[in-house]
This record gives sequence, C-alpha cells and structure tokens, in this order.
Amino acid sequence: MITPDLLRKIPLFDSLTDALVNKLMIICADVHLGPNQWLIQEGDMPSFFVLVSGEIDVIRTVNGDPSVIASYKAGDFFGEVPLLLGSAAFASLRTKSDCRILRLERPEFQYLITHSEKMASSILQTMMQRVEQMQQFSMNTPIERTLVIGQHSDLACFKLRQFLSGNHQEFRWLDLNDDACHPYIPAAALEGPYPAVILPSGEVIKDPSRRELAERLGLQTKPSHAEYDVVIVGGGPAGLAAAVYGASEGLKTLMVERAAPGGQAGTSSRIENYLGFPTGISGGELGLRALDQAKRFGAEILVARATQSLETRDGVHTITLDGGGSVTTQTIILATGVFWRKLDITGADALLGRGIYFGAARTEAMGVAGRDVYLIGGGNSAGQAAMFFADYARKVTLLIRASNIDKGMSQYLIDQLKTRANVCVELNSAVTAVHGESALEAITVVNSRTGKEQNYETSSLFVFIGADAQTDWLANAVARDDRGYILTGRDAMDSGRCTTDRSRYFLETSVEGIFAAGDVRHGSVKRVASGVGEGSMAIAFIHQYRAAFEARAEPPPSVSG
Repeated sequence: MITPDLLRKIPLFDSLTDALVNKLMIICADVHLGPNQWLIQEGDMPSFFVLVSGEIDVIRTVNGDPSVIASYKAGDFFGEVPLLLGSAAFASLRTKSDCRILRLERPEFQYLITHSEKMASSILQTMMQRVEQMQQFSMNTPIERTLVIGQHSDLACFKLRQFLSGNHQEFRWLDLNDDACHPYIPAAALEGPYPAVILPSGEVIKDPSRRELAERLGLQTKPSHAEYDVVIVGGGPAGLAAAVYGASEGLKTLMVERAAPGGQAGTSSRIENYLGFPTGISGGELGLRALDQAKRFGAEILVARATQSLETRDGVHTITLDGGGSVTTQTIILATGVFWRKLDITGADALLGRGIYFGAARTEAMGVAGRDVYLIGGGNSAGQAAMFFADYARKVTLLIRASNIDKGMSQYLIDQLKTRANVCVELNSAVTAVHGESALEAITVVNSRTGKEQNYETSSLFVFIGADAQTDWLANAVARDDRGYILTGRDAMDSGRCTTDRSRYFLETSVEGIFAAGDVRHGSVKRVASGVGEGSMAIAFIHQYRAAFEARAEPPPSVSG
C-alpha cells in the first residue's frame, strides 16, 4: 500500500504538509502493471499519474503508425496536460518493465493542486514545457495525405471521398474544374482516367475500386481465419457494439462492413442526446472511438467487403463475401442497418453525387460555403445536418412535407434551429422536380397547403426522406417482413419459418444461432443508443445460446465439421 514514507520520497510531494500526505495516501490508487501493458491509450479519459518505480513509454500514433516519443522514469509525473485542458489523453502509455504507479482521478487531482501552491506551480511549469514540446512535435510531423483528383460532378470521385472520410483517412480533394487547385496537381495525375488517387508513398492509382484503395492504404479487407465464433455483418452502432462486447468477452470475432464503420449514424454531424456526451459528439467520432475499442480487444474489422450469401448446414453458418472467399461461424449477428431512400423524381438518379446527396455528405461542407443549400426531411438526421451546414452555407432551407416539425424531430434540435439566422424551415413543402444536365442547378418546390410552385437555384440538395432495409442478399436464409426487415424472437416464431421448435431469444432469427440487431431488425427503435444496446444484448444471447448446448452435453456445432 501507499505509505507516507513512500510519498515523501517522491520529489513532487516533498513540500506537502503531513495533513495533505495523509489525505493523498487515502485518495490515491496504487496501480501495479507488468511489462508491455497499457496504462492508458490515446483518446481515453485522462488521470494524473506518478511513476513510483519502473519505466513507461509515451506512444503517439502518427500517420497510422505508433511511435515512441518519450519515456518516463521513477519519480516522473504525467497526465496533467489533458486534465487541465479538459481533453482526452493525447498519447498512449505502455510499461517497459514492472511498474508501480500512483493514480489520481480528476476530482482528487484538483483537490491536491488547490491545497498546495508549490506543487501546483511545479505541475503548471512542467505542463507548459510539455505543451510546447507537443506543438513542436506536431509542426515537425508532416501529415501524410492521400490526394484525390477529379471533377466535382463525377459520382465515382464523390464515392471515393465518402469512403476515405468514413474510414478516417487523411486526404485532400483537388477539383480539376477549380483553377486554384491546378498548381497542386502532380504531373502524374494530369491525364485521366479520373478519379486519380495519389497515395502518401507517391503511387498513383487511376479510377480505383473501394476495395483496391482500402488495400493500398493498409486497411484490412481479408479475414485472417476461415472460422470464427461470431461474424457480425454491418459496422453501424449495433455492429460496433457487438464487436466490442464479443471480442472483450473472448469470442473470436469478425465484423464485415461494406463501406466504412459507423453506418448511417457515422454521417451525423452532432449527436447531442446520446448518453454520456452532454455537449454532443459527431457520429464519425463516436464510430471511430468504438472502432478503436473493438480493435483493442482483438476484433477483426473488414472494410470494403460486402456479404453475398448466407447458408446454414448442420448448424454451421457460411457467409460468402464479394470478390471471392467465405468464412464459417457458430453464430452470426446481422446488423446491416438501413439505407437512405431514393428521391423518386425524374432525373434525380443522374444527379446523384453531382449536387444531390443522400445523408449529410460532410465531405461537401467546403463546397457549399457561401451558397444556398436545401435539405429534405423532418427527422433528427435532417436537423443535425441543417445545423452543420449552417456553419458554412449562406442559407440553409429545410423542406418538410409535414405540417408540423414536432412530428419527427427532437425538441432540442428544434430549439437550436430557431437560433440560427441563416436556417429557414419550410413546412408542407416537397421537391417535385430537379434541374441540371451535368450537375444540379435548381429545384422545384410545391407547397401542399397553398398549391404554390416555385423554382430555387441551388447546387446542393441533401435528402433525408427515410430509409429501408437492404437485405435481398439474404434471400430465404432467415424470415423477413414484407419490407425486408429481419424477424426475431416471437415475430420469428410466429412466421412459421423457424428451423426448429426451440423458443427463440429476443434477438434471435428464425435460424438458430443467427441474431439481428439495430435498425435492420423488425420492430427496432431507430436510435443510436438502442442500436448499441441491441448489439451488446446480442452477444449476451450468444453466450446463452452456447451455454444451452453445453448444458445438454451437446456442444455448439463445430465449424470444422
């Protein structure tokens, strides 16, 4: 245990009164770690640490690679910078040897520095030196960016930008039609075909597929094994939660995502009603944190791979991937979410990515600077996007078919929209026509109450008109409702499609060992929090499913036959 004599030997505490030493002895944690163990990782909530014995490396991820930027020895303290700046941990800390560490949480740390002026002065002086070192480190560490070169009206180019953004890859977009971009376009990319991608290594790829680009960037696109305990199809909130809980609880876990982890929620500019984030968090940041968490526990994450078919034989499930290859598994979680519904207007499909976008399309934010932007939809996603684009556009108009905005949007968003002078909400309004040849130029809006029809010039229309499940790839593998949503629990049993008479768990489908979670499930609540809850619940049901077989002295089906 931490004793007063031990505390007196640490230089930082040599000025403390006996009363403060006794207080510190009570409020501090005594942490013991072996070699090569993580004390804290980049992005975690910070604490204040004093290294009593041993040595610790400070590791920061630079351009995707972890680098040791400093080391701490016995007597050193650290963690004060993020605590005093109110941020997450800037770097990871990993032990090099057996270590003993004194840890103080934020309230205890604040108590101590407010009661010892000399100690507070020492900590602040060290903090200023470290902030200066961090600034110097950032200035001396060039960001390795991928360059994407093409035309703004090119749908393939738009999809690549969306893919890179969704997978949190640093990139710079150079528009061939923008004269200001021409000086930055390398000679190797001056000739088509487009889009052209220049990797940080200098390699040029012409018109790559998402999978090819993912592989060149070092993202995982192939499973490491042929067999898994659980395969999760879909990387939205439900899928990511399942990956975190599955891997952390010892299951050999694979998650397959066709585009980028985060799902539809990943495009949300700010989610302010998610538990634990009082000031809100972007969907992209939430997805990135969950992704890092899942990987830390050992889950495998495939991107740019779609599932083509699902087959069950003798209790073993086989998933076939696009582009060849398959994996077998004891259990599956279907968490493919939903996809934005298309705009049923003549000519809209031809302008997709050329001024018409489904979802927030945050990569287009700079492209709308100083322009008039229109959004279709009355739900939270539309409200969040309106608030986001209001920071860039001259005017944001939200077109809502309903007569009352309260029908589909949370009150906190309604209140926020009222505070933005450049946001206009038009009720009883629907887009009936879009205009433009190679790019969107104008839209026609009709007011259903007055019958008035009006044209508006715009180059940006963002669509949030609901979403549908896209589960056709499942064919007849599991029972679905007439809209493609997957039936689970009692609904699956009532469908008459169950493969056995055994009662189904709440999230279990008509096929034993296959579960569904999140928006793709029939009857689900379309919220991020419920998706996260169902993803974690699905793992709990999988443990019960496996235990039930073991209780009957009948192990779960072996994927190796």
